[in-house]
Amino acid sequence: MSKIDRIYMSEALKEAQKAFEEDEVPVGAIIVHKGRVIGKAHNQIKLLKDPTAHAEMIAITQAASYLGNERLLNTTAYVTIEPCTMCAGALILARVKRLVFGASDPKTGAFGSRLDINNKRLNHKIGITKGVL
Repeated sequence: MSKIDRIYMSEALKEAQKAFEEDEVPVGAIIVHKGRVIGKAHNQIKLLKDPTAHAEMIAITQAASYLGNERLLNTTAYVTIEPCTMCAGALILARVKRLVFGASDPKTGAFGSRLDINNKRLNHKIGITKGVL
């Protein structure tokens, strides 16, 4: 775990705190490209009345808009908890290079805890760093 990972994970935790204050499941996500935050979000499921409004999904949309491309090549996603199946699939489809997450999620985690969607049979495999902060 690098100093940079801890810095960006701290930013993701600030987003999770916003979700907590809004009575959402406290998850935050940050997407970084070339040292710049290009996506930053927290869960907004209740606010938007949208079951897909997870922090990762919103941050992916912001990052794609920023880059003007659906492929988030050479990006790193920082998420406070292991992404669920929906978010894991979106991260893979977006071609995120690396995922850093804080806590494993034995209930819905899709990068090794409940299941592992990140396998060699898919056309993209994400580098994983877990347990940061």
